[in-house]
Amino acid sequence: MKALMRGILAVMALTVAAGVVQAAGNPVLDRVIESGQLRVGMSGSQPPYNVVSRDGAVIGLEVDLANLIASGLHVDLKIVRAPFGELLKSMEQGKVDMVMSGMSITTRRTQKAAFVGPYMLSGKSILTRSSVLAAAREAGEIDDAKLTLAALKNSTSEDYVQKIMPKSKLITVDDYDDAVKLLLDGQIDALVADMAICMLTILRHPDAGLSTLKEPFTFEPIGIAVPANDPQFLNLIDNFVDTAESIGALEKMRQKWLRDSAWVIALP
Repeated sequence: MKALMRGILAVMALTVAAGVVQAAGNPVLDRVIESGQLRVGMSGSQPPYNVVSRDGAVIGLEVDLANLIASGLHVDLKIVRAPFGELLKSMEQGKVDMVMSGMSITTRRTQKAAFVGPYMLSGKSILTRSSVLAAAREAGEIDDAKLTLAALKNSTSEDYVQKIMPKSKLITVDDYDDAVKLLLDGQIDALVADMAICMLTILRHPDAGLSTLKEPFTFEPIGIAVPANDPQFLNLIDNFVDTAESIGALEKMRQKWLRDSAWVIALP
């Protein structure tokens, strides 16, 4: 693994050298290079993408990828935590240089930002304590006025419930921990979220009687949001992700965070 990392950093170093020559007039890349710091926005509450560990550190697949990118740029990584619904606004305001937080690439979001990737494919599922709901094969089976659903505020899950399950009552939350508490307290019937998050929540609460779908309702690409006003920065980050994919570094991250549950012990 160390040899693999040295290889990808060497390739990234060449990419950075080429990019710096052309970087004049690129506000985000200029700021990152001059400050020696890459600020990445994350919610810190979306395992396995990003989550706060027992010791207070943010860990996850996206943290590993962000560290790899920062190393390639020869700058320090600073993770800036904010509720998911505020992350794109934080980037628009210049508080972060890019956003990595299990963010689906959608037409609406591409009106506000450019996207690199995808580096992951996910899909909409539900987390529930009901075996009947967990057996649903179509979203329409959950479109019921008797059901109360939760979704992350300003997420594609919120949009999905509003469009596909309009009869159900929707509660929006700032983070998944709030939604899981509502579910365990019996205040909602299900949480609508990415399949990976549903599966990891079940691992975190093995005795809570939680379940999820066998197959997600949808499939969605997950990518990195970057400011649309700096094409050189976009190109540079895109090259990094492509390189990480081509030499197998991203696949190793997926193996670690999606298929090996050993890291769950580090969570609160």
